Amino acid sequence: MAASRAGTPARPEDLVDVAHLVTAYYTGDPDPDDVDQQVAFGTSGHRGSSLRTSFNETHIAATTQAIVDHRREQGYDGPLFVGRDTHGLSEPAWATALEVLVANDVTVLVDDRDGYTPTPAVSHAIIRANGGRTSGPGLADGIVVTPSHNPPSDGGFKYNPPHGGPADSDATTVIAARANELIRAGLSGVQRVPFARARAAAQGYDFLGTYVDDLPSVLDVDRIREAGVRIGADPLGGAAVHYWGEIAERLRLDLTVVNPLVDPTWRFMTLDWDEKIRMDCSSPHAMASLIGRKDEYDIATGNDADADRHGIVTPDAGLMNPNHFLAVAIGYLFGGARPDWPETARIGKTLVSSSMIDRVAASLGKPLVEVPVGFKWFVPGLIDGSFGFGGEESAGASFLRRDGSTWTTDKDGLLLALLASEILAATGRTPSEHYADLVAQHGEPAYARVDAPADRAQKAALAALSPEAVAATSLAGEEITGKLTEAPGNGAAIGGLKVTTESAWFAARPSGTEDVYKIYAESFRGPDHLAEVQAEARDVVSAALGG
Repeated sequence: MAASRAGTPARPEDLVDVAHLVTAYYTGDPDPDDVDQQVAFGTSGHRGSSLRTSFNETHIAATTQAIVDHRREQGYDGPLFVGRDTHGLSEPAWATALEVLVANDVTVLVDDRDGYTPTPAVSHAIIRANGGRTSGPGLADGIVVTPSHNPPSDGGFKYNPPHGGPADSDATTVIAARANELIRAGLSGVQRVPFARARAAAQGYDFLGTYVDDLPSVLDVDRIREAGVRIGADPLGGAAVHYWGEIAERLRLDLTVVNPLVDPTWRFMTLDWDEKIRMDCSSPHAMASLIGRKDEYDIATGNDADADRHGIVTPDAGLMNPNHFLAVAIGYLFGGARPDWPETARIGKTLVSSSMIDRVAASLGKPLVEVPVGFKWFVPGLIDGSFGFGGEESAGASFLRRDGSTWTTDKDGLLLALLASEILAATGRTPSEHYADLVAQHGEPAYARVDAPADRAQKAALAALSPEAVAATSLAGEEITGKLTEAPGNGAAIGGLKVTTESAWFAARPSGTEDVYKIYAESFRGPDHLAEVQAEARDVVSAALGG
């Protein structure tokens, strides 16, 4: 058996043919009766590939018109901010969206440099334009053209309503249904103008300057500068590429852009765990080149293609597990670093994030709110200030400004990456050293996610499970203390199952894109006990599904 190439540089045969990819975008004709070729919004918008006829011009024209129809129904009549990342399909989709938006008399704001725009910069722009309002005339909203960390052959398209965060399922269900209706009708009902006219009508907006110049309101930039923290920032060929250089210059930080290259084939990447190119800044394989340079910087960071995720690399530990950094960030922010935050500000986490966060929250005496997977669940709390911090295990988080007001309501990878430098500057110790302190205080959890096969019917059954469907009373030698199909923080359905014991838990959720379900598990009794939890989790889920 050949050795895995995970973590090694990409070869020519790994690269996508960009010309073929773009041609397929314009020539593909989706089958409206094929569920795999329909518009479907997951937790982060519609994703697909022109090579699979699941993301092309027809999809984007229909989805954009559906967004226009939705915003009219909701009374949103302000400007619409449109950003895009560096994927090969993002600019064609961006162009299609502009053609439809302008034809529908929507005021469109695009990057005034004609460059790439990170997701958090779009959220920041929406929040700023609306001034905290979520109702009334003139409300702004946005579209980000990105499939996040997905491979170069993929495209993505997501909608952020006036609250600035990811649209909830009430909106995306309506938008997707309308888009598929328009596709079925041969795009009858979709209005478009030629691109030259659309581009001329779009107005410029300084996403970069507005975002970067506002960073001192949310981070102690002076402290980072005064401490002389040496930062290495790798955009991984994504939308943050020009932002990091401007952050260094405008904020006068000792920051080096490790890799300033943009290439839609991502030929400079190291391969992920499955030997695919994927801009996953939480993966040690995708981040191998930056990890190899960890001793050159006090803090090194990476971002995915739309910069809504963060990866933190320290000289003493290499790439931190996302759960570990979330726990450290929470401990730092709520442990005295933000004295002007509301005393009642809560900590938000997804139910598949580490229980180390629970223990940190308890030690701080701060309320913890556990929500389903998806950053949209943090949006209301970040808007009204009742959440000081919202974070998920997939390396996505945001938090309030220093005065307790809203910063972004979408994940912000640049913010969290810079927070790592603030932590080092303020405490003299790296985030990984702080995590070692948490382990000494609370114990060391073993955490992992694995996938198990599941067909469409099984995935639907898993999403609809009730606690009563779980007959087991013990898990890996411990009494089961909880069987959850709703998140304890807000009572929302989790679309799966979570089972807890005194020292361990597992959660099972169906994948939105593959014929698998995901099992997240954690144990504070070590890797061997974790393996037991994982094995019994499969049995528990199989029995509940009647397998």
